[in-house]
Amino acid sequence: MSFSGHQPPPIFRRGPAPLVRLLLFVAVCLALLVADLRFRYLEVMRNALSVITYPLQMAAATPADVVRNAAHYFGTLIDVQHENAELRRHQLGAGERLLRFEQLEQENTRLRELLQMSQRVGVKSIAAEILYNAPDPFARKVILDRGTQQGVEAGLAVVDAQGVIGQVSRVHPIQSEVTLLTDRGQAIPVSVVRNGVRGVLYGNGRGTLEMRHALADVDLQPGDRLVTSGLDGVFVPGLPVATVLRVDRDADAFARIECAPLAAVERSVHVLVIGRAAYPPPPPETGKER
Repeated sequence: MSFSGHQPPPIFRRGPAPLVRLLLFVAVCLALLVADLRFRYLEVMRNALSVITYPLQMAAATPADVVRNAAHYFGTLIDVQHENAELRRHQLGAGERLLRFEQLEQENTRLRELLQMSQRVGVKSIAAEILYNAPDPFARKVILDRGTQQGVEAGLAVVDAQGVIGQVSRVHPIQSEVTLLTDRGQAIPVSVVRNGVRGVLYGNGRGTLEMRHALADVDLQPGDRLVTSGLDGVFVPGLPVATVLRVDRDADAFARIECAPLAAVERSVHVLVIGRAAYPPPPPETGKER
C-alpha cells in the first residue's frame, strides 16, 4: 500500500494558506509601524506598559543589583581596610620621626648650651656622654664614655650647661667614673656670689647638698647662689654649683644650710670635663729631723 500523494483530511485545510497569513501579518505590522511613526498613537500605551512592567523589571534586576552591590561593598571594605592600615603605618612613622626630631632638637639645645659653658670657662674641656650609672647602688656615680686616651684625669670637674654635676674619681683608658655632687662622700669648696662667704658643700645622698661647719650667724639666706671658690686648685673658680634652700640657725652653734644643685645632676646626659687652669703647687715638705 503506497502513501505517495496522500492528502490530509479536509478538516486540516481550513483557512488561508500559511504564506498568505505571513504576508497579511507583515502588512499589518508595517501599517502599525507607519501609523505609530506618523500619529504617535501608541505612546500612551507604551508609557502605561512601562509603568505597569516597572515593578517586574525591578524584581528581575534585584538579584543582579544585590550581587553587584555586594561585590562593590566588599571590594570597598577591603580597600578601606588597606588604606587604614597604610595610614596607621604612615602615622606611626610620622610619630616616630617627630619624636626623633624633638629628641635631636633637645640634644642640639643641650650641646649649644654646653658649648656656651665651655666658652665661658675659658679652659680646655672635653665633651663626654654619660653611659650609665655605676653598679654600686649605695653611691651616686656615673660612667662617662671618655678616659685617659681622650685626656681625662682624676679630680677634674664635670659640668653640664647649668653647673657642676660632679668630679672624676676614677679613670680608665676609654671610660671614667664620676662621683656626683649628691654622693655622701663628695665635697666641693664654694663661695657665695652675693657677699663672697666661703664654705664647703657636701652631698647627703638624697639629691640635695649641705653646707657644714658654718656658724649660726653666717650671712646666708635662701636664694643665695653658690659657685666654686677655686681654693682647692681643682675646680675652676666661678662655676655655678647650687642655690640655698633653707637656713636653720636654731639647731646649735652651727647653722644647718640645705642647698639644691643648679645642674641636672641626676638627669644630665651630655657633659663637659673641665680641665685645670693651672696645676696646684705641690704640698710643702715637712721638715726633716736633725
